[in-house]
Amino acid sequence: MPALGAREAAGVVGDVLLPVLAGGVIVRRPRAMSLVERTGWDRRGVERMRALRERYGPGPLPLTVRGRAYAVVLDPEDARRVLLETPEPFSPATLEKRSSLAQFQPHGVLISGGGERARRREFVEQVLETPRPLHETAGRLTAVVREEAGLLLEGAERSGQLRWEEFDAAWWRIVRRVVLGDAARDDTALTAQLGALRSAANWSLAGPRRRRLRSAFLSRVRSYVAQAEPGSLAERVARTPAPTGTDRAGQIPHWLFAYDAAGMATMRALALLATHPQSAGQAHQEATAGDPDAPRELPFLRGCALESVRLWPTTPLILRESTAETSWAGGTLPAGTVFALYTPYLHRAEPAAPYGDAFAPGQWTEETGREARTNPALVPFSSGPAGCPGENLVLLTVSTLLAALLERHTYSLASHPQLRASAPVPATLDHFALRFRVDAGC
Repeated sequence: MPALGAREAAGVVGDVLLPVLAGGVIVRRPRAMSLVERTGWDRRGVERMRALRERYGPGPLPLTVRGRAYAVVLDPEDARRVLLETPEPFSPATLEKRSSLAQFQPHGVLISGGGERARRREFVEQVLETPRPLHETAGRLTAVVREEAGLLLEGAERSGQLRWEEFDAAWWRIVRRVVLGDAARDDTALTAQLGALRSAANWSLAGPRRRRLRSAFLSRVRSYVAQAEPGSLAERVARTPAPTGTDRAGQIPHWLFAYDAAGMATMRALALLATHPQSAGQAHQEATAGDPDAPRELPFLRGCALESVRLWPTTPLILRESTAETSWAGGTLPAGTVFALYTPYLHRAEPAAPYGDAFAPGQWTEETGREARTNPALVPFSSGPAGCPGENLVLLTVSTLLAALLERHTYSLASHPQLRASAPVPATLDHFALRFRVDAGC
């Protein structure tokens, strides 16, 4: 197979790996995100991958980074294979991932292996009700989201604007109540502990082990499960049977971690709707149809959330480490190779991704045959046996919040003039800098 030379490998590191690492793999860094947006670094990464495919074909392309064997996956069918053949021979528990995620979820599914992984995954799917669009707790979730959205909008009406800072605070109140119960609503200390552990996790193998802080954080999480409130995910964790070694409460930190990315996707989806009037009209129509206090699937708003993650993936690199030698059209790759799926390229520039830099939420809905769902290049929540087990729960939360925000308010984007319906959607959108003008009474 055509291995990349030193110069081309350095280009991949500089244009693909470095912006991902700089922005923060486990928790985003505000200054770095601003730099990546201003410099167009992500766009260079997408173009780098496109050029490699044009020169070498669909790959995978081997390269070595600091003595570690990687292979860049450029073809969507190869991506499908890697994701479907997880965890054997493509394990999600890569060395880098184990080192990072162990900082705050040492027994999480994603870094588990063998029978232990299978048992934990089964438990997580039971609690999160993976296949169901409307989770058992959807009624309470809807009430929580609408209550917190109402308080957020009261503040926005007074100031005439909505900024990331206010949204993020409200988002975490929603997350803590949904996952841990109302008693956790104002437990910002728990969120701060998780943030500190995730910051340490950004450094992967180079980071110090924050064992004392991790112990305090996990103890705090377990206390909510021990006194689980009805209707919370913690209550489902407490009453769902599981084999010894599953560490039921130990699965919760990953859900909190994943919900953080969902908050970014929500705010970015609002930015897309604020700058695309036709889609905003359709979203408003869906938001105001039916009983707003009842759980609803809201397919178009789910499509907006999925488009937000397609255009700005919250997981820019999906990694799998091979546990055995693997065969490809161009040859074989040894065990221990880390296969890297660079999702910004797959979602925007890969030939099978038809919408590229356009905002196209309709491709995810039933009306269009859900064409995006069958496209192997599009993996906003990953896919296969290690795909996100909480996808439906996340989409329920995000779409319900978007509906609450859009019912009686309109938004114009006061930041990011480059985001507009008449131009290609930019490769980076710094969510920390998002700011909207808010008008009530639409």
